Amino acid sequence: MKDFRKLLLWQKAHELTLSIDHFTAAFPRHEIYGLASQMRRAASSMPSNIAEGCGRNGDAELSRFCSMARGSASELEYQILFSRDLNLIQPRIMRS
Repeated sequence: MKDFRKLLLWQKAHELTLSIDHFTAAFPRHEIYGLASQMRRAASSMPSNIAEGCGRNGDAELSRFCSMARGSASELEYQILFSRDLNLIQPRIMRS
């Protein structure tokens, strides 16, 4: 059994989940039980699956749960794009 809190992957997924929770709080009221809720579930699914995989027996189980987390990441990616297209969020310009 691994300590998921020590995994950089889990730490980043947790940070993303907190960010999603923060910015979906500003969504219109009619999206609270729709898109905002879907985004929060997809985001929290990532660190949850990583944590569960760490609590299982062996690397094969961890790999399987990381694969599920990756699926949730893809789901969240689409929801972010959809939110952008609905003008619920604004794209950030990345500067180097």
